[in-house]
Amino acid sequence: MRKLLFESLFRRPFTEKAPSPNDAAVTELATAVGHAARRRLGRSLSIREVDAGSCNGCELEIHALNNAYYDVERFGLRFVASPRHADVLMVTGPVTKNMREALQRTYDATPNPKWVVAIGDCARDGGCFAGSYAVVGGVSEVIPVDLHIAGCPPTPTAMLQGLLALLERVDAGAATS
Repeated sequence: MRKLLFESLFRRPFTEKAPSPNDAAVTELATAVGHAARRRLGRSLSIREVDAGSCNGCELEIHALNNAYYDVERFGLRFVASPRHADVLMVTGPVTKNMREALQRTYDATPNPKWVVAIGDCARDGGCFAGSYAVVGGVSEVIPVDLHIAGCPPTPTAMLQGLLALLERVDAGAATS
């Protein structure tokens, strides 16, 4: 035990270095998303995250959007607890048979205009869980999807870019609500 204690005092931790994206680029991207949301909705963008059966890799990256590094709430993006207050549903993971009805009800409870963003490869087509007896498939098998953000898991920056692209497309009139 003493040996482990002494080794831990002199050995460096086994952690990865923090990401080194350009702070100005992330700030500019988040600001653009906030402005696009205000232009389209007249207020902040409200997001409801739904885990439809994922491994939680995508959730970790979504939660990173609220950490001290990204802190997207300062740009007018906020996560809400109820789908009744949401503009965007961010759905992660393949839709499991047990979550199919819950996802449909969440979609139905979200007021118009509403957009659905499928986060990650599993939300697109089931990913590595495709073909499982417990999986229905991707999110589009249950509800209409406006945007897919690829990755396993996608980075917070990719999610911000996706939200910006969605809002710009909606602003241009290409997307339906």
